[in-house]
Amino acid sequence: MTTIDPTPRTYPFSAPDRLRLDPFYAELRKQEPVSRVQLPYGEAAWLATRYSDVRTVFADPRFSRAATVDKDEPRARPIPQQTGILTMDPPEHTRLRKLVAKAFTARRVEQLRPRAQRIADDLSRAMRRDGPPLDLVEEFALPLPITVICELLGVPYEDRTDFRVWSDAFLSTSKLSEQQVNDYIGQMRAYMAGLVEQRREHPADDLLSALIQARDEQDKLSETELLDLSVGLLVAGHETTATQIPNFVYVLLTHPEELDWLRADPERIPAAVEELMRFVPLGVNAAFPRYALEDVELGGVLIRAGEPVLASLASANRDESVFEDADQLDLRRDSNSHIGFGHGPHHCLGAQLARMELQVALGTLLRDFEDLRLAVDEPDVSWKTGMLVRGPRNLPVTW
Repeated sequence: MTTIDPTPRTYPFSAPDRLRLDPFYAELRKQEPVSRVQLPYGEAAWLATRYSDVRTVFADPRFSRAATVDKDEPRARPIPQQTGILTMDPPEHTRLRKLVAKAFTARRVEQLRPRAQRIADDLSRAMRRDGPPLDLVEEFALPLPITVICELLGVPYEDRTDFRVWSDAFLSTSKLSEQQVNDYIGQMRAYMAGLVEQRREHPADDLLSALIQARDEQDKLSETELLDLSVGLLVAGHETTATQIPNFVYVLLTHPEELDWLRADPERIPAAVEELMRFVPLGVNAAFPRYALEDVELGGVLIRAGEPVLASLASANRDESVFEDADQLDLRRDSNSHIGFGHGPHHCLGAQLARMELQVALGTLLRDFEDLRLAVDEPDVSWKTGMLVRGPRNLPVTW
């Protein structure tokens, strides 16, 4: 059994720097793959950095998300994690996930691809009409996934400005005050509760109406669960994809040889999306800790029952024992077993939808803007701060 220094390191190890993964993760993978860390809030935790250990934490039922409830869980912001499907274990988690899983199967998502492509085409047409330079975030990356999730869920697109502001509350670490976070979350829940009542009176062919039917006619979830699911789907359904689109474009524009190769062979776009998912560290730090339900040996370290464990997806995706030249972007990578969408019971429910939207986004931009490039010097790109995710605040482009 490995002996570990009991004094936790301050975590994150450094301030986020664009999409650069802190090199200390690589040192830990080699020397101390399971180590003690202390986030700004909550109790100290174990941090797993190797691919195999991260997968274990996410999939082994001895590590529990439900056990975080009523604990001072390790976190990057003062407000505790909201309860809901993200704080459930099977079978309760499975019960709720099944209610929405059908809307996100590979087959259902492929049926949505033509509509997503039409949305992307309209946005591209507007970009070419307005002419450069323009902000890719506002003009393309945000409206594409927002429109798709609004139509799928049944949320009026014209209300997007409000829920864009509100959704920041779910990802803010220091951008918003604690009072603002609570206010915005309350406003979003009130908005969604009103929309639920509207759909009860006037059902439609959308996911929200299907969830209401499961609640009212089949008694498969509570009113609180219905509201939690609806809010969670709206936030998760657009926020991460809207951030990853400019992240991916930024990476390609700053790796011109890879971009040229992809332009010459657009059939590789699906594989390129997988490599970009592996390469881009979306989160500022590991989040969503699991608590050990019993003593578990992990990476040569004994995790005691009741101790929290964080698992770094970003570090796992750079594990040299799994990925050759792990710190290099390689769109030619044939075997890509990344876990950018997570792993185990909490594997991203919308992974297939996100994949499709990212493929459509990159395909459209590469097709319509042959000489797309940054409109500012790379150091002048403005990045989000005080958030749980990394991404450009805006991405000025020209062509």
